[in-house]
Amino acid sequence: MLVHPMSVAESCLQRNAWICPEYVTTRQDLLLDALGQHLLLTFSAVALGLLVALPVGVLASRSTAVETVASGVATVLYTIPSLAMFPLLLALGLSFGPGVVVVGLAIYSLGILLRNIVVGLQGVPDDTLDAATGMGLSPRRTLWSVELPLALPAILAGVRIATVSTVALVTVGGLFGFGGLGNRIILGLNSRFNAEVLTATVMVVVLALVLDGVLLLAERRLTPWVRGRTA
Repeated sequence: MLVHPMSVAESCLQRNAWICPEYVTTRQDLLLDALGQHLLLTFSAVALGLLVALPVGVLASRSTAVETVASGVATVLYTIPSLAMFPLLLALGLSFGPGVVVVGLAIYSLGILLRNIVVGLQGVPDDTLDAATGMGLSPRRTLWSVELPLALPAILAGVRIATVSTVALVTVGGLFGFGGLGNRIILGLNSRFNAEVLTATVMVVVLALVLDGVLLLAERRLTPWVRGRTA
């Protein structure tokens, strides 16, 4: 269980203040540790989701039946309430720990990632594929050298959306002690320390905005032809 440390901003706690600079300055280590865990959980979940969604998306882009089944399963999994997802994973045999949170978050990211991968691959022009075949490229070589690069803008857009949504969902893991900044939010709520709740919440929002901006810049850098075509 999470135990709240001895308050170093008793005046803020007594006033039940929402803004407490003393809390931020004296608990920087705790906040940075929570931020680091939040980032690790986010990146691990999105990476795991992408690792599963990419091969499934490739198959779904080539088969209507696979696309229907995969999209249906991803949609059903996405509708499971986040508060129920982690207990369900524990009931299925996963050991208690951060891995449960990562798997649960990866499941939520599947729907977003899978949809964008399929849309990106299906948007590759047929004449481009015909040209690749005419050049003697094998299906595997065509996938890696032609289809995935052309589908990259849609895939990266999906990664951006999945990352931002995962940053918010990580906080739910705080109910189990593995929620990064969500841990601080839960502790603040339990102790009625408004400053801790507000500080951690603002950090989550800022983190989501920063990651969205970084991924947007990376997307533009990796797909310069999209900017040129738009211009």
